[in-house]
Amino acid sequence: MEDRGTERGKKAKIMAEYIWVDGKEPTPDLRSKTKVVSVEEGMPLEKIELPIWGFDGSSTSQASGHDSDCVLKPVAHFYDPLRNTGSEAIPHLLVLSQVYLPNGKPHPTNARIRLEEAVRHADGQDFWFGVEQEYTLFKDCRPLGFPKDTNAFPEGQGKYYCSVGADRAFGRPLVEKHMQACLTAGLLFDGINAEVMPGQWEYQIGPGEALKVADHLLVARWLLSRMGEEYGITVSLAPKPMEGDWNGAGAHTNFSTRGMRDGTEKFEDVIAKLREHHGEHIGVYGDGIEKRLTGKHETCPYTEFRAGVSDRGASVRIPWKCALDKKGYLEDRRPCANIDPYTVFEKIITTVGGR
Repeated sequence: MEDRGTERGKKAKIMAEYIWVDGKEPTPDLRSKTKVVSVEEGMPLEKIELPIWGFDGSSTSQASGHDSDCVLKPVAHFYDPLRNTGSEAIPHLLVLSQVYLPNGKPHPTNARIRLEEAVRHADGQDFWFGVEQEYTLFKDCRPLGFPKDTNAFPEGQGKYYCSVGADRAFGRPLVEKHMQACLTAGLLFDGINAEVMPGQWEYQIGPGEALKVADHLLVARWLLSRMGEEYGITVSLAPKPMEGDWNGAGAHTNFSTRGMRDGTEKFEDVIAKLREHHGEHIGVYGDGIEKRLTGKHETCPYTEFRAGVSDRGASVRIPWKCALDKKGYLEDRRPCANIDPYTVFEKIITTVGGR
């Protein structure tokens, strides 16, 4: 007879890519490194337990050189769509991690832990989020579709949004492969479209619970930048990637509570809370927000707050169907492409549900 016990104890070595948010200011970056770990063959993906790890925080703006150790604690792991071939006994993984201090306390840059706290305090309101992540693809220091001559520019905005054709849709091979990679990884990936400026695209993550959507958004960002390496393309989340008569890049944040979805919480009441705390939100909605929210290019000036049905020039848009049904969700159009989703979700939850 086969020795089933021996089979169950067989180990396989896999590559685990630990991903975390660094301490760079004013806009943090994503970092990652690979750990080879032994995992029992046949172990379901969701039951794999990964070890804590460490890194040199003095190289990521998270520690000083004389006390440099920081700790990575895994919080979610995903099937790695880049390293897996399908023949592995157990798949290689992407491992999203939180940063802690060696004394066991969360690192000051760990915004995820603060979102966890906000979610606990809003218990019962069941916040859901979805993010429309805009980004701009660059090569040779210019957006794709822009002439290499820095004194020359492409035809103005108009034909690029949701476009098709080699003269207007730039970077589609990377965008399509990124979408497939996100789906393979099991992310809450909801779609893509070309945006208003050449080389500018958008993907959507959600809807879902706050922590899950924020986690998945960061992993999707990491995958896009990592896959861009293969094309010599860099990914910019700058709110205003090109000066002049060009759209900026946002991370429009759709959100709802259970009461908004079932119609027991009025949109007017939610909007009033957002209006009252407008300045606080602008302060955490992305560095460089004043360059993007100018009142032009489908924005409301960052110094003003306005809400409206179907109004893409408002701070907060009420989708027409939600207005008709008097229930659903709201779109906060103020967040920039470079937001920390943990911080933005925390601010919305504390404003709408925790005040």
